[in-house]
Amino acid sequence: MGRVSRRKQRKRVRILQLALFSMISFVFLWGASVTVLYFYAKTTGPPSIAVTQSTLLFDGKDQLIGERSAGEKRYWKSLEEISPFAVNAVIAVEDRKFYDHKGFDFKRIAGAVVADIQAMAKVQGASTISQQYARNLYLTHDKTWARKLNEALYTIRLEWNYEKEDILEGYLNTIYYGHGRYGIEAASQYYFGVSSEDLTLAQAAMLAGIPKSPSGYSPVDYFDDAKERQELVLSEMLENGDITEAQAEEALKEKVHVTATPPSESLGAAPFFQEAVWKELESIDLEPYYLKYGGLKIYTTLDTDLQKIADEVVKENMPATELEVAFSAIDPDSGEVKAMTGGRDFEKSPFNRVTQALRQPGSTMKPILYTAALEKGFTPATTMRSEPTTFTYDEGRSEYAPQNFNQKYANDAITLAQAIAISDNIYAVKAHEFLGSNVLKSQAKEFGLSTPVEEVPSAALGTSEAVPLELFNAYSVFANGGKIVKPVLIRKIEAPDGEVIYETKKNAKRIIDEQQAFVMTHMLTGTFDPALNDYSTVTGITLLDEKTREYAAKSGTTDTDQWMIGFSPALTAGVWTGYDDARTLTLTEDKQAAKWIWLRFMERAHADKPEEFFVPPPGVTAVQMDPHTGLLAGESCGKRTAYFVEATAPLEDCDGNVAPPPGEPVNGHTEDENWFEKWFME
Repeated sequence: MGRVSRRKQRKRVRILQLALFSMISFVFLWGASVTVLYFYAKTTGPPSIAVTQSTLLFDGKDQLIGERSAGEKRYWKSLEEISPFAVNAVIAVEDRKFYDHKGFDFKRIAGAVVADIQAMAKVQGASTISQQYARNLYLTHDKTWARKLNEALYTIRLEWNYEKEDILEGYLNTIYYGHGRYGIEAASQYYFGVSSEDLTLAQAAMLAGIPKSPSGYSPVDYFDDAKERQELVLSEMLENGDITEAQAEEALKEKVHVTATPPSESLGAAPFFQEAVWKELESIDLEPYYLKYGGLKIYTTLDTDLQKIADEVVKENMPATELEVAFSAIDPDSGEVKAMTGGRDFEKSPFNRVTQALRQPGSTMKPILYTAALEKGFTPATTMRSEPTTFTYDEGRSEYAPQNFNQKYANDAITLAQAIAISDNIYAVKAHEFLGSNVLKSQAKEFGLSTPVEEVPSAALGTSEAVPLELFNAYSVFANGGKIVKPVLIRKIEAPDGEVIYETKKNAKRIIDEQQAFVMTHMLTGTFDPALNDYSTVTGITLLDEKTREYAAKSGTTDTDQWMIGFSPALTAGVWTGYDDARTLTLTEDKQAAKWIWLRFMERAHADKPEEFFVPPPGVTAVQMDPHTGLLAGESCGKRTAYFVEATAPLEDCDGNVAPPPGEPVNGHTEDENWFEKWFME
């Protein structure tokens, strides 16, 4: 008996020793493992938690107009910007002990293992929010041991390098909610049409139930199942102490309206403008990170009201042919592009004719030429003969014989003011030749045209191609008093955290005197003034029945192009029409479209605004001038108000009643300076 008792005693001691040793070994191994994992997490550092986000576009009034994403629609929201109902609902149903564990809920894991064994199938999950976040960021959803090991390692790195709030915020912004929506903000907008910060308890509980099975619990496709899942989430929140019974009952009774149409998807305004913005974004010096991951907020210059008018007017006035169009409206002071239509149908042809086309500007080049002439001494009263003329150039080796519309000529002298209004071609080429063939090339560059002008006589008639937007914007120089401003599409850009990383700066540069700009502006109002009719009518005469206020404008025509560019004191607008294959324009309706689009846009754009007038600056004087001779108006001649830079106005009337003193200016020039007029009059 004694021996047996001693044997049993020794056996119990050995068992106790083995148990103690095992316990010490386990504690040691556990401590060593934790230490190793800690050093692993700290030495490898925090894993990147950057994810792609949708970049959003806003109009000039900061209203959302569009977005672009890299396949995953996601809009990042900070934890503070998300409804507390949504945050609590996710924690309650996905990981109630989120704030208590370090990435793994071992009790929950053990329970899940038991449940799976009993059911002989995978019936219960045990992944924490941290594990799910790791899987969403870095891994596939393959059910392999290798993937599970990597998931555990990433979870450790997340937990030991980031705060709980950072992990929860990241999870809420990356989890998949179905229908291509990632993150709670995109899901909230898609399912309910509201921001995640405005979610009701009922909406938040329904959203929280979706990630378990995005296709099975979609309230769009399976509302009853989503409603049943919502009830489970509410019961979990109630048990967790997040809500009261009264709140839960009220949420269950709430009728949840599912929209399945987020604000950003009902947009699509100004597709040509939006594409131009994306292209401009590529030219801005931004950190590569932003271009890769997105999440930017781009505040544009678009005026959606003006864009709507432009779209309507283009649709109403384009003929039933294959004629194409380019239209843009610009703030002349800032260069901000307010509207842009680059073609008839973006879906059929996304080619933006406003920014990408190269077309001959025709007579719309003449005001740029004549501005150089004003700087060289011309005035509205300067006269030259309009008659068939052959010009030689290239040291006499080449000839050029321009023609007027319908081959009509005054066969007499006409003034610069009249030449602009009726678009006389002979006057333009003579002025170009007098100034020197390099002057227009230099002047066009100053006016913002990037395409070079050829140094040939025909350049005066706009035979060198130009980008429509640049040509439209050039007319803003007259509207704003002589300054060139670059066209602007983007006002500012914000990073995902709200930091302004780009802001457009004022870029105005004076290129002509304010007085000369006004003189040209007033001459361009002559496009609509029958007082300037001569052998031909003013080019805007067909528009007079609908024109209700003062505009300055110039039309342009080539065999393949029609233009109308002009401005009010507050808005510049330009239209080009033509065929993409540059076929000759033969149909009357094709030739009329540009003018009517321009006028009807301007009329509707200004309809609710008080009329503004072009106000002459100091240093400019007004006289009543005979538009045919350039002399002061008298009893036997016509009369129209004309503006001159001081000391350049004519002093003699058309009846010869007032003769200037010797040496005083005549037609804006002294007797000695008038040699060039005599040269052209011969």
